[in-house]
Amino acid sequence: MKYPIKEAFEAKEKAYAPYSNFKVGAALLCEDGRIYRGCNIENASYPVTICAERVAMAAAVADGNTKFKAIVITGGDNYCSPCGLCRQALAEFADGDFKVVLAKNETESKVYKLSELLPESFNLKND
Repeated sequence: MKYPIKEAFEAKEKAYAPYSNFKVGAALLCEDGRIYRGCNIENASYPVTICAERVAMAAAVADGNTKFKAIVITGGDNYCSPCGLCRQALAEFADGDFKVVLAKNETESKVYKLSELLPESFNLKND
């Protein structure tokens, strides 16, 4: 599978991070092939800050797309893993094959299943 790594780096360039200077980009690949980009958006009232992953998800859902296949995340100079809030938010739409790709640069990346990063996620299904 070809992951949208370049798109995640392009999204990272648009990040608004004047407080932490830690820019994050995300590119969400949907089952229909569409890609939604997101970047972190900080706020002086820190809890209002939103992560790149959730920005990409919000763009997809606002466009009527809720079938996600993979997400690429890039931030800083090393691998940037999604925070707990983003892991849980992704679990709302992700199935067992959903991939989380952590891209250090455009040629080095690590691929995980979301279930590896968030085992026993919270849900309201009757399992």
